[in-house]
Amino acid sequence: MLVLEGESSFRFPLPTSGVVLIGRDAEASLRLRDDSVSRRHARLALQGGEVRIIDLGSHNGTLVNGQRVEGARRLASGDVVTLGTVVAVLRTSTRAAATGHTLEPDALMERLRGEVERSLRYGRPLAVLSLALPEPGTHREAVDSVCATELHSAEAAGWMDAGHLLLLLPEVSGDAGEEDLGERVEALSVACPGARLGYAVCPTDGCDADTLVAAARAASDGAPPGLLRAASDSATRLSLGERSLLLADPAMVHLYSLIRRLAASELPVLVNGETGVGKENAAFAVHHWSRRSTGPFITLNCAAIPEGLVESELFGHDKGAFTGAAAPRTGLLESAHGGTVFLDEVGELPLPVQAKLLRVLETKRITRLGEARERSLDIRIVAATHRNLEADAQDGRFRQDLYFRLGAATVLLPPLRERPREISLLARAFLAQACQALGRREMMLSADTLRVLSHYRWPGNVRELRNLMDFAAAAGTGDVLEPHHLPTRVTGTPATGAPAGAPPAPAPRKPLSEELRELERRRMEEALQEAEGVQSHAAALIGMPIRTFRFKMRQFGLTARGAQRGTPSS
Repeated sequence: MLVLEGESSFRFPLPTSGVVLIGRDAEASLRLRDDSVSRRHARLALQGGEVRIIDLGSHNGTLVNGQRVEGARRLASGDVVTLGTVVAVLRTSTRAAATGHTLEPDALMERLRGEVERSLRYGRPLAVLSLALPEPGTHREAVDSVCATELHSAEAAGWMDAGHLLLLLPEVSGDAGEEDLGERVEALSVACPGARLGYAVCPTDGCDADTLVAAARAASDGAPPGLLRAASDSATRLSLGERSLLLADPAMVHLYSLIRRLAASELPVLVNGETGVGKENAAFAVHHWSRRSTGPFITLNCAAIPEGLVESELFGHDKGAFTGAAAPRTGLLESAHGGTVFLDEVGELPLPVQAKLLRVLETKRITRLGEARERSLDIRIVAATHRNLEADAQDGRFRQDLYFRLGAATVLLPPLRERPREISLLARAFLAQACQALGRREMMLSADTLRVLSHYRWPGNVRELRNLMDFAAAAGTGDVLEPHHLPTRVTGTPATGAPAGAPPAPAPRKPLSEELRELERRRMEEALQEAEGVQSHAAALIGMPIRTFRFKMRQFGLTARGAQRGTPSS
């Protein structure tokens, strides 16, 4: 569970079973200090994979996705819990009771896992449709009646909680105007006027059951009443001047809301997260949304500067301050006067430099190396680290007083592997940007490639994903990015070698599944040409259902005339 309290964020690990008391009470398992939280505010009950939240008569109440909790409320992965002004985002699987013709949520999730595996293995379309009731509990009988009478035998439905119904729609691709999806939406809208509907498709919006459910629910929760919204349209794009960020994970959306609030203050901000997770973007957002946005934004990677030069780089020096100092030099802190300084990997600063930095923060004055006079300084510092500075401070590797000063406001950015919805979104965005920069036609990501990307651990996080898409755009020879185009570290394919003097190895073969995909694409292209672009005729020529044909056209990047969307630029 990611918790955003006041000016800080932190991760709270949940037990597999038991009770978690939330509040300001000293005995609370999850102890919060915000005055808007009651001493005994709420309780989490975990048992058998279920997570329930119970409000304990708190003064300001407990909300789940904006709806007040009355009694016990089951939680789903991605649910946003509000306790007073504190926000928490849950990451776990969901269970709930079933009614009427709907499946139990655990059975529904097991069914969805099987459908996802089938979709990925055979390249078949799959959509997950989420319905959010206008008010929890209303119109349920009418919606259950639709599920009992309208769903095909291969489809399934279940209530994930009192306010959300989930439908599994195999062989539905989510294409605009698709008949089956339109029929389901129309029937549900008639049964429940004002319902908000959203859908996610595999593998575009996720390659596992939990991610697809979270994507579909986020889409329905963000849809206008009575309307349908695609998960791909529910991502938040932030414009930060010359930078643009794409956010789809609920935790990231709330973190950047916290960053916007922090930007209005003058507090130093400490951004914590793994390498490549996006710490500089978070720092720039603080600068962009602050009153200093027209001033300079100066960055320094503290780990990249030799220890003997760090002090001069930060504080500047006077002429003759040391051997080789032939002229006065303004330091980076002084250069940022009126703006923001971003100190990346601040935990690598030598202890003597930490002491001088603390004095700058406390006095707003700076002294150049070799000078006696102080200069006034108007800057804001945003620091970042992948290290546990609190532990370093306790062990004497980092000044505790500086840690408390820098950590007045903290932001914890989750690694990319913990926000799987963003992997496919970012991969497509980065690949499109890379293709545009190279002047070549846009490439597509195949279903197999999306599956590989979703299962990779991403130790380098967003930076590694961007670099991978840059490589793919530069090295790729077709219009569809397949797994064999990716490095072996990503695909998990072991490298092999032969001893000296051994006969040459046979030419490497593509996996059979990829050869079949290429054959299928070629047959579809030939059918489109023979049918002169009439899709129903082309599908009939090769004995493929029209819905599957249209789905695979989009997968393979085929147009109605049978030509692929683009060819590599020379």
